[in-house]
Amino acid sequence: MPTSTSSAAASPLPWAAAVAAAAILAVLGALVPGLLWLHYLAKPLATLLIAALVWCAVEADSRYRRAVLAGLFASTLGDVWLMLPWDAFVAGLASFLLAHLAYLVAFTGRRALLPLRWPWFAYALLAAAVLALLWPGLPDALRLPVVVYVVALAAMAVQAATIAIELRSGSALLAGFGGFGFVVSDGLLAIDRFHTPLPVSALWVLTSYWIAQFLIGRSVWHSRR
Repeated sequence: MPTSTSSAAASPLPWAAAVAAAAILAVLGALVPGLLWLHYLAKPLATLLIAALVWCAVEADSRYRRAVLAGLFASTLGDVWLMLPWDAFVAGLASFLLAHLAYLVAFTGRRALLPLRWPWFAYALLAAAVLALLWPGLPDALRLPVVVYVVALAAMAVQAATIAIELRSGSALLAGFGGFGFVVSDGLLAIDRFHTPLPVSALWVLTSYWIAQFLIGRSVWHSRR
């Protein structure tokens, strides 16, 4: 029987509130002049709070938990690279590439790769459409890294959708929505950077990003050994 401590940790509300508070502070720091220091503190903190939620899931599937934790730690590194005052986009891209590969390992541990074809088709069309939109604005040096990244992102999202469709458990559904949320967030970020600047882009990009990360992190709690 779980202890009272683990039961409290398993409740989503305190974790969701903590992540939301850190996320709000991070967005305010990005949007309000003079508060950039707040963004620097709160942005990695929000992702690390989700990692703490996963760390506390000691009764979850251990392999799934470790892979998601690896993805969250790689994401935290990416958060830091992308918020620096100098351009570290490639380093951030590499960090999030590792995060998606870690999530892909987590999801393929629950279902083999490629059991369903239509999610691959749907996400391939979406990825191709986004790449076609971005392509004219992508610097030549970034085209190959971005293509590799998009393929990894789409594969992660497809596998998340696959386990959601096939397993239909609470954990799998959370992961499925989390994978889709990541596609939305990264798509908004890419459009804002390489195509058309979005109004208050930090609000839309970061909100969808942390919703995606929280859903994936929360899916660990519903997994079973």
